[in-house]
Amino acid sequence: MPSSIPSLNPPHRLLLGPGPTPVAQRVYEAMGKPIVGHLDPFFFQINENIRPWLRTVYGTENPFTMVLSGTGSAGMEAAVSNFVHADTKVVVFIAGYFADRIAEMSRRQGATVVRVEKPWGETFSDAEIREAILREKPTMVGYVTAETSTGVWQNGDALCQAAHEVGALVIADCVTSLGTMPINVDKTGIDIAFSCSQKGLSCPPGLSPITVSERAMERLRARKESNRTWYLDFKLLDEYFGGQKRYHHTAPISMFYALHEGLALIMEEGIEERFARHKANHLELIAGLEGLGLKMLVNNPHRLWTLHTPIIPEGKDDMTVRKSLLDNYGIDFAGGFGPLAGKIWRIGLMGEGSKKENIALLLEGFKKALSA
Repeated sequence: MPSSIPSLNPPHRLLLGPGPTPVAQRVYEAMGKPIVGHLDPFFFQINENIRPWLRTVYGTENPFTMVLSGTGSAGMEAAVSNFVHADTKVVVFIAGYFADRIAEMSRRQGATVVRVEKPWGETFSDAEIREAILREKPTMVGYVTAETSTGVWQNGDALCQAAHEVGALVIADCVTSLGTMPINVDKTGIDIAFSCSQKGLSCPPGLSPITVSERAMERLRARKESNRTWYLDFKLLDEYFGGQKRYHHTAPISMFYALHEGLALIMEEGIEERFARHKANHLELIAGLEGLGLKMLVNNPHRLWTLHTPIIPEGKDDMTVRKSLLDNYGIDFAGGFGPLAGKIWRIGLMGEGSKKENIALLLEGFKKALSA
């Protein structure tokens, strides 16, 4: 007889890095429930429950608000491929890895890409943004609200205002801000926003919530050339998730269950209360890290509430400290990469991970590791 194979038994980690984040038990339980078909009325009802909740966390009334079957990178690819093509001029404000990725995706679509760059960890002033947009007069503008590689929050008010003055649409990466910080899509003027399921929404990775303004949808409907990326074509996806319910792909049913429960938990907590919790815990962690003598890469008021980037002290080794916290406390967080490799740590407090007991445990581990 064949020998039995032991059941999978992953280690328990306290995920306090840039993502994924801890998942609530209610979300895990939802993923174990019976799946239905991807054209089943129950699945479409789950979708209809999700959409208004996503509008709440995005701060929008956009009718075109849906979930893509794919990670946050798929959301970025969809945002770019539906609106960027060979006749498009794109200005991208780059001060970190993920803004650079928007520029690269735009380049691959054949667009003319203008890179407005600063060193990683810095932000763009309103004057710098306005000058670049009015000078270049692009068709599209891309930026990152919450740069995961640096811990920087970039305000988009002046960017969207200047972009709309020249007739441009705005793509915003909200991967590390959705569900934890006010994005205010409508008030800010963002046209296409995308995110992911595994950070502020505290679900497993695999889905990308996206919202598109009516201004952008009008431009999309007028587009004559087909999207080169069939799988992420918004027109086709709208036929699947919208009124026609026309087959497009086999959606990951269990992941939609998970997102449904993750968003339900946010609605039960209250979105303003959730924002307040993340801000309070952010301030508590910063105070604790500075109390240990650590300095932060990002200055106020540009720090994310969700992703903290203390500078590694001279004489301390990135991997040694991280290994100490993983081995002794089960805490998993990340170091820097690119030009910040070996120079910063990246510590996440998002969703289920943003709790005072996690802050206390993390600071205890840091104190011991730094003094070792």
